[in-house]
Amino acid sequence: MRLLIADKLHPRAVEELRTLSLEVIYEPELTRESLETRLGGIGILVVRSTEVTAAAIEHAKQLNLIVRAGAEYATIDVRAASKRGIYVANCPGRNASAVAELVFGLMLSLDRRIPDAVASLRSGKWERQEYGKAEGLHGKTLGVVGLGAIGREVALRARAFGLNVVGWSRSLTPTRAAELGIAHAASLADLAQRSQILTLHLALNDRTRQIVNRPVIEVLPDRALVINTARADLVDNAALLDAVDKRGLRVGLDVFADEPRGARTFPSADLLRSYPSGGLVYGTPHVAAATDQAQLSIATETVRIIRSFMLDASVPNVVNVSSSSAARFQLVIRMMDKVGTFANVLAVLKRHGINLEEVSNTIFEGGVAACAKLRVQSRPTEACLAEIKAFDEVLHVGLVTLPMLA
Repeated sequence: MRLLIADKLHPRAVEELRTLSLEVIYEPELTRESLETRLGGIGILVVRSTEVTAAAIEHAKQLNLIVRAGAEYATIDVRAASKRGIYVANCPGRNASAVAELVFGLMLSLDRRIPDAVASLRSGKWERQEYGKAEGLHGKTLGVVGLGAIGREVALRARAFGLNVVGWSRSLTPTRAAELGIAHAASLADLAQRSQILTLHLALNDRTRQIVNRPVIEVLPDRALVINTARADLVDNAALLDAVDKRGLRVGLDVFADEPRGARTFPSADLLRSYPSGGLVYGTPHVAAATDQAQLSIATETVRIIRSFMLDASVPNVVNVSSSSAARFQLVIRMMDKVGTFANVLAVLKRHGINLEEVSNTIFEGGVAACAKLRVQSRPTEACLAEIKAFDEVLHVGLVTLPMLA
């Protein structure tokens, strides 16, 4: 099988993948457009930021698995992959520590104005009075929006800074918050109102787009810190900058709405300026997960997924396999482990128009008998069951009604 790596991947992972029975092709310079012409004969694809479109998937007749070497997978047309029976997997949580570290780097930079102090020193100035005006973080309330892997890592580190942590997400309950050792906010607005520091750790989707809107921003305390290392479109950025101008909010960003692709210039650099009212905006060029530790961890998880797929026919972290089934009945068939026996059973089900949802087959010690469990959508008729029982190789047929699970 041929494996194409279409983005940069840690060299150690590439070496490990070459030890499997794979022909590894490493082409990290591929783009969304050029990828479409490179998927012929490819069985496994690894990407990071390279977009995998429906058109690319349509050209990939032999593709079995796409691995996103990162947490999110919005750059992959998962629906197109699912239509062709292609597994899509990701590497959740592997960059959580790296992102959490940058969150606190931005917090400290905003409070102590570290970048400006360094620039002042480099210009030959000694402005101790100017840069000795920090408020300090100890005892303040940190509001964490989203308690996935990254949000939890931020909450964990916050204790060492003496911060009071409050969390909110749609799925966070008071009980779960207590288990995490944090307070629970009833709503995002409630969280913002209570937070001198607000940090965002949500995935971007239709429900979260601009979730930090003007009403939420308006209830933040004056001079609050807002940290966004997740996605730019989570925030109404115009409203945020208004609050920087009018109420001295201080903002740390690692993500921007108009990030350049493949360029080394940033047209919105004037956004990162000091404000006369005391507000401040600092930024980094989307590097939150870009530590050597995080990249190696992601690469190691990528190798684990591919090795499991190759050796065990299972896909860890798969994102496009249905968690529920339309099956309402299960056939349990004990039969001789002979060539054609299973095929005969399947042929009977086909003749009776019964759709098969899930199959498992267990071979007993000695290799003489097997037990197949077949989950089906509709109840087989007595005539169908009689046909299956009539085969000499079939030892027993049982039918179980499956529970209706919500």
